[in-house]
Amino acid sequence: MKSVAVLLAPGFEEIEAITVIDVLRRADIQVTVAGLREGEITGSHEITVRPDKTLDEIQPGGFDMVVLPGGLPGTDHLREDPRVRAFVQEMARSGKHTCAICAAPTVLKAAGVVEGKAVTSHPIVQEDMKGLDYREDRVVVDGTVVTSRGAGTAMEFALELVRILAGPEKADLLAQMMIV
Repeated sequence: MKSVAVLLAPGFEEIEAITVIDVLRRADIQVTVAGLREGEITGSHEITVRPDKTLDEIQPGGFDMVVLPGGLPGTDHLREDPRVRAFVQEMARSGKHTCAICAAPTVLKAAGVVEGKAVTSHPIVQEDMKGLDYREDRVVVDGTVVTSRGAGTAMEFALELVRILAGPEKADLLAQMMIV
């Protein structure tokens, strides 16, 4: 069974995190929600989530993909945490998928895993993505790097992750069932 780590920091964007978690689980993909600290994590719109584990309790080797939701200040917390950067770097080094949406592609840049890759992000952080092959597509896939624009593209992003891990038939079936 394919497995995904979704990393949550205080101030995460709820739509981006919950949509990805929900859609991947509907596709029978094992999802572990890992908080940067113990206990509940509150998003940028005051919705609180109880992660399955803490970041310290998981290892990159146990996952096929890592997903970073955006949101502010959640993205800042992810980018500033050396454990997150190390986790992302190890995933990339192992040829596994590193995925981020909204402002979180800046974390991938800070971890040094998007050089030479096509990427996108929320327009608010586009300036921070200077020097990269920046696109304005809603979802951009370049090898094992997957990025997306923001809350409004979360469903497309999640379905693309399903397409990658479970195949196009599963992604199409889910899209049909959810009337996407």
